[in-house]
Amino acid sequence: MAYKGLFKPKNREKYKGDPTNIVYRSSWELKLMGYLDHHSDVVEWVSEGVAIPYRSVIDNKMHRYFPDFIVKFRDAQGKEKTVMIEVKPHGQTQPPKPTKNVKTKKYINEVVTYGVNVSKWQAAEKYCKDRNWEFTLMTEEHEPSWKMYNGK
Repeated sequence: MAYKGLFKPKNREKYKGDPTNIVYRSSWELKLMGYLDHHSDVVEWVSEGVAIPYRSVIDNKMHRYFPDFIVKFRDAQGKEKTVMIEVKPHGQTQPPKPTKNVKTKKYINEVVTYGVNVSKWQAAEKYCKDRNWEFTLMTEEHEPSWKMYNGK
């Protein structure tokens, strides 16, 4: 079930954007926001805080990608690291499997979505590498502790 709304952080000082305009676009994003807001190892975070230019393999044009989150964590040794996180359904992170009739609208849409996503993620990986950050995809197939937060 996809939905959107405004997240209201309890630890506003950790959020590095406008804390009155934090938009979630899925229940997974809402849960992750709750985790980021409450977890003591999260130093700071922002949602859709940077625009990354990328060239789409679908139309060969330049576009802008706004990754879901940029998070600065403190690891077990006290060292800070920055991670860019994209939250996606697992199905959108895998190449579509061709069916007998590969000309169906559904299959074509899946191919387009996957192509655009791969273009975005390649640009994000380069962006992160240039800054010594990590880039990661989070899907419903992960079982991180952030799933226990209800975002409230």
